[in-house]
Amino acid sequence: MTDTPPGSDPPTTPPAPPAQRHTLTVVADRFDIATWQDTRAQSTALRDLAAELRARHEGAADLLTDVFLAAYRARPRLRDPATLDPARLLNHCILTSLTEPSEFAELQRTTAGDPYAAAMSVLALAPALRRILEGADEAQSRAEEAGRAQLAAERAAAELAEALRQADQGQVDLGQVEPDGHTLRQAAEAARAAARQAMNTATQALAAAAPGLRAVSHAAAARAATAARKEADLMRAWGVGPGQTERMPFAERLRLAERLSSSHLAQWADLIGRFRQMARGERARKVEHTSGELIGVTLGNDLSRIVPSELAHLGLPELRAVFAARYAAGELMLYDSRGDQTSGRGAIIACVDTSHSMYEAGPGGVTREAWAKGCALALLDQARHARRDFVGILFSAADKLQVFRFPADEPAPVERVLEFAETFLGGGTDYQRPLSAAADLLQQEFDDASRSRGDIVMITDDDCDVAETWMRQWRETKRRLGFRVFGAAVGVPPAAAADSVLDALCDNLRSIEDLTDVHAAADLFRVI
Repeated sequence: MTDTPPGSDPPTTPPAPPAQRHTLTVVADRFDIATWQDTRAQSTALRDLAAELRARHEGAADLLTDVFLAAYRARPRLRDPATLDPARLLNHCILTSLTEPSEFAELQRTTAGDPYAAAMSVLALAPALRRILEGADEAQSRAEEAGRAQLAAERAAAELAEALRQADQGQVDLGQVEPDGHTLRQAAEAARAAARQAMNTATQALAAAAPGLRAVSHAAAARAATAARKEADLMRAWGVGPGQTERMPFAERLRLAERLSSSHLAQWADLIGRFRQMARGERARKVEHTSGELIGVTLGNDLSRIVPSELAHLGLPELRAVFAARYAAGELMLYDSRGDQTSGRGAIIACVDTSHSMYEAGPGGVTREAWAKGCALALLDQARHARRDFVGILFSAADKLQVFRFPADEPAPVERVLEFAETFLGGGTDYQRPLSAAADLLQQEFDDASRSRGDIVMITDDDCDVAETWMRQWRETKRRLGFRVFGAAVGVPPAAAADSVLDALCDNLRSIEDLTDVHAAADLFRVI
């Protein structure tokens, strides 16, 4: 130890180095940060937004990172403001205001764990972030001043600490570094006082800006939650599940979302979703190990069709003898059903009329095309569930026909499904060509795979004549291949009449008057 110079204070232990100042408000690990960086690298819109906001706010990049992390993490946690770089205190205020309302919790139900959805929430919140930054110039200016004052205080403290360290180790005489013994200490204390004053001023400015931040943030969170929910509902309506979207690159998923939202059927996403939900419910009404459609309960001893409540008797020793006696007498309650077995069936073919009249809207504003396409997409799901091929045949006049094939053993690309749903041919109506094409496909399936007994669903709003020779050939082909024909006459046109050509062609014809009612076709999904 060196001697203490006369008239000077004794050397003191150097102050601890200043605590690390964080620039991010949301606590995150390196994997979350890497996810954000990868997502931002894939999105031109995010990079452009960062560049735009950076011109107004030096912490813009960290602000966008925080907003992403708040949406992405399941339970985001904000750091203590005391641990933050003062220049990032505005970011902390924004994140606090943004994550407080219940609307943000609703947003998180869609975005948590999904980088794409979290990134889209950042873009959805961009207008609010612009407004907030425009109205918080004063608060941000004070926060940046506090940051500079804090940095100056830390530098002064570091200089003092280094001088004390060198004096303590005898490397220099403290009197040589500060002749009056107080210069460095006074500078450090003055810097700390200036930093405290700047921080107080910044805190007051941020407090004054907080009500405005909360108002804008609440509204922005509600809008972002609505946008996220709509996109999720749109994906779900079109049969795009979370498993599919999670595997998609950002750009591909963005293109898909834009295509879905710009489709002329986008306004009928709810109808399409209800069709698919109804079909799932009707499938659930089918009883495992029974054939065809469940129509009630009967008596017998076929244990493969036994009603579950009968099996409960086996759990009671005193009723086991009763169960055995009823089994022997064939008096057990069994599910009763009718129809053909599902094994070995051929393709499901939906022939959808896309003539001009299908644009006509019915009650509720739903167009005939929307109902027909919703039903066809539900039939596609039905085929996928039963591991059967699906074919969509779009038809109108005799010279207009388009065929979309979805083999059971191959994936059904979303883009192909969208192309099928969006295609509209226009023109008149002709029955012979689409039904002949359907019969040819079933014949080919029988020749190639020995599968027969397919199902054709004819959805149209018009009636038209067919040649007598064609009708004889059609009936012969139908008998030979054993397929069934179901009809749906939408809008209650003449095609629904008992003596119509469509009625003569179909084994089962239903008339669809209320186009908002998806359950009008419910029986199709129990028997197909």
